[in-house]
Amino acid sequence: MDIKSIFQKSMAAIFTDHPYIEDFLTSFGLLPTPSNETLEHYFANLDPDMLEDLGISAEQLQQSFNDFLQGMLAISDPMDKVKSLTIIGGHDKSGKQENLELTLNPGEIICIVGPTGSGKSRLLGDIEWVAQGDTPTKRKILINDQVPDSKWRFSTEHKLVAQLSQNMNFVMDLSAEEFIRMHAESRLVTDPEEKVTQILQQANELAGEQFSPDTPVTSLSGGQSRALMIADMAILSKSPIALIDEIENAGIDRKKALALLVKEEKIILMATHDPILALMGDRRLVIKNGGIDKIIESSEAERKNLVSLEELDNKLLALRNRIRTGDTLENI
Repeated sequence: MDIKSIFQKSMAAIFTDHPYIEDFLTSFGLLPTPSNETLEHYFANLDPDMLEDLGISAEQLQQSFNDFLQGMLAISDPMDKVKSLTIIGGHDKSGKQENLELTLNPGEIICIVGPTGSGKSRLLGDIEWVAQGDTPTKRKILINDQVPDSKWRFSTEHKLVAQLSQNMNFVMDLSAEEFIRMHAESRLVTDPEEKVTQILQQANELAGEQFSPDTPVTSLSGGQSRALMIADMAILSKSPIALIDEIENAGIDRKKALALLVKEEKIILMATHDPILALMGDRRLVIKNGGIDKIIESSEAERKNLVSLEELDNKLLALRNRIRTGDTLENI
């Protein structure tokens, strides 16, 4: 949304969609009221005597407001729509050329597999920093088939990748509800309470054991923490790419977690060793010696095997639940 269109909106709509504008005006001693009057009309009809009493001219107020609004829109407006992301191959640690051009689209699940130290993190780093042949691998990243604007590389407000690592440690003395509300308000969303409710509900659907909104984040289990952050990533994060590291160890409903991210039109990059998750992906990037050694498209035969693997996984999950609840495994 641009500044011109905001000036054409009513004061009532402004206070609903951009509550920080009301805060700005009241900070100058103005007392605007929600009405059908447009913001443009409001500024044009401010009483000069009142502004003089407040110690500011109409021109100064207008300039301060424009500067303030530009800064806030840079934070609150969503990033440009990412319709595709393309990886143009570089080379591995030995100098062997990757010889590939791989395009990723929103809603896709791309699994990254390979042994420890093979170069998975380097690939993810190239994507996150929108490499232009200036990293050790010499890869290039295109957005929407074009060399991207510099904001994708250097702006703190336009992070391409939202990352969820294996290790999570909360240090703030906040409840889960307070933590999510703080994040929602920092994103300047127009309906923070609705987002908080939505995220907590989704997190409890993903978690193996449910938690209440007033549960301290420092008391959440590993699975509950990951569930909370995946829901937060899907619903609040503006980043078009979601990077998840070994979700199989999270203690959450993996299938629901991926479905939630796909629903929000994220490009999902997932480092995993789990055969079930690997087969859920659309493609697998096999990393070897610092390079993309192979790209495997999930086949129909693999999809059929996925059904059998999920049945086996469900049986193992049922056994784990019996152990958790104090049951024996004498009859399985």
